[in-house]
Amino acid sequence: MLKKTLSALALAALAVSAHAADVLKVAATAVPHAEILNFVKPQLKAQGVDLQVKEFSDYVQPNMAVEDKQLDANFFQHQPYLDSFNKDRKTSLVQVPGGKVHVEPFGAYSSKIKNLKDLKDGATVAIPNDPSNGGRALILLAKQGLIGLKDPKSLTPTPLDVVKSPKKLKFKELEAPLLPRALADVDLALINTNYAIEAKLNPTKDALFIEGADSPYTNIVAARADRANDASIAKLIKALHSAEVKKFIQEKYKGAVVPAF
Repeated sequence: MLKKTLSALALAALAVSAHAADVLKVAATAVPHAEILNFVKPQLKAQGVDLQVKEFSDYVQPNMAVEDKQLDANFFQHQPYLDSFNKDRKTSLVQVPGGKVHVEPFGAYSSKIKNLKDLKDGATVAIPNDPSNGGRALILLAKQGLIGLKDPKSLTPTPLDVVKSPKKLKFKELEAPLLPRALADVDLALINTNYAIEAKLNPTKDALFIEGADSPYTNIVAARADRANDASIAKLIKALHSAEVKKFIQEKYKGAVVPAF
């Protein structure tokens, strides 16, 4: 009897362990990443994966939570940001196989002008203070002819790399989530689309100018190298690349988020 009881307990323990292995905890910023993840939860549940979405409002904690093994993966960033983060923080996160999901065209916004030609000399321009997104903002400004950069091919220029500025622009570097709130205090702000949408800005209507769909800043799913090939993460990627998700992105975000698959 004791032997049977122990066997039953062992089988129960294995069942619990197997169930726990199917839990997939993914960090994400609220819009659009968490919304997209929550959209695929039913599909993953049918495949035995309990997707648990943990929302964050910044770009640092989602990476650290994965690096510290508190969470399994994250979905909020592009590869240039991940590369810069790994270098600065001595982390080693990687893009999971097939991890590209969508592009959020980066835009320039203003509460003071309605047309770029009205941007005054000496205007203050707010940009993200992290190397990859700050560089992305400067590249976009350069494409509009507002500045010239020392190395036009670099993906991570800084304000120190600005070699030409006909309007003598002044740069204000801020944490990315704070940029929408800075609109009243600056003449122009270059804002990540996820934070623009959260602030009720419509990138396709409110941005004075915006990146094209050819942007190299595709948002990805990232994880630790030892988890990148997990079966549950592979199922997540397959779900994110489905026709249903493409339709969801196109209908919900109407060009503010562009599928990359």
